[in-house]
Amino acid sequence: MRDATVLDIGGGVGAIGLELLEAGAARATNVELSSGYEEAAAGLLEERGVADRVDRRVADVVADDAIGEHDVVVMHRVVCCYPDVDALVGAASDRTGRRLVLTYPQERGWLRAGLYAVNLYLRIRGCGFRTYVHSFARIAGAAEAHGLHVERRVKHGLVWESASLVR
Repeated sequence: MRDATVLDIGGGVGAIGLELLEAGAARATNVELSSGYEEAAAGLLEERGVADRVDRRVADVVADDAIGEHDVVVMHRVVCCYPDVDALVGAASDRTGRRLVLTYPQERGWLRAGLYAVNLYLRIRGCGFRTYVHSFARIAGAAEAHGLHVERRVKHGLVWESASLVR
């Protein structure tokens, strides 16, 4: 990780990028769909003294061709918020120089049912946001189609699992 460049997709205020900078990464780029994190993120960057090493963008990584390749790409709890898993994982994979790390919901029937109920509630409330449980086979297949292969897959508790894919 020393001197690596990091792309944090859907990173919110950028906490993961900050931790990786403190662990030795050279630079971090945070791409977030929502502009709601920018004020708090600016405060954190200033507080930690790393504003000159972080590029923040409010953009959709799938649609923004200006986002270049990074050594490490992170998507922590992002895959479940994007409807087109092939496009999202493909775009992340295209920007991965060495390693893609992602966290996503496990494929469990009760979890799918629960998220169906959440999505129904969101629809009734008029909210356009939806959550998804994409199969690991689909996630891995999208990454493999872009030159990555699964290095490791780990389950965390009842809901989340993560995978590390490498070039």
